[in-house]
Amino acid sequence: MTGELRYEIAQTAYIKLVLHALKHTTSAVNGVLVGRFDAGKGVVEISDAVPLFHSTHIALLPSLEIALMQIEEHYGGQGLTLVGYFHANERFDDYDLNNVAKNIGDHICRYFPQAAILLLDNRKMEALLKVKDLSPVVQLHTRDEYKHWKLAKSEEKDRLAMKEPAANVMLLDYISTQKWQNIVDFDDHLNDISKDWLNPDVFK
Repeated sequence: MTGELRYEIAQTAYIKLVLHALKHTTSAVNGVLVGRFDAGKGVVEISDAVPLFHSTHIALLPSLEIALMQIEEHYGGQGLTLVGYFHANERFDDYDLNNVAKNIGDHICRYFPQAAILLLDNRKMEALLKVKDLSPVVQLHTRDEYKHWKLAKSEEKDRLAMKEPAANVMLLDYISTQKWQNIVDFDDHLNDISKDWLNPDVFK
């Protein structure tokens, strides 16, 4: 059960996920969260994120498995593992966690039982652009003791925190300079292996 756990996301991981969604505004997109679990603090530390798909591959388990194997191989040597999943729905006004996202979240829970799902919330995205809100533009979903995905309640908003409080300020700067154009996901890599899904140049 993950009810008492907190999740902390690093600025680079957070920005990468949102930029990926902004690059493909007419399709659903997804990605995985990488990090470690600090059992002493009860905190899942999300230190990086990998954009995965923006096409029909999003619901295909074989494509997902290929991606996860490469991601695990790369990050495992750094002491990091898969700790969650990111999803952005195709429709701007869709704020619900769909079955595709839940199924992939369940799959990642096989790697890490305390995994969370972060779902892009376009209402929060609009608020960020209008009033420079500092709260994350994603919803936090975790599994209960019955393995059902539940949205964190409003009074539980502190369960998801940004490691760098000014992450949204940096995100707005990246949006204003259209940095999303530089984001590479696994779909792009499968089409052209010269494109690096680690996105080493995004923050340069």
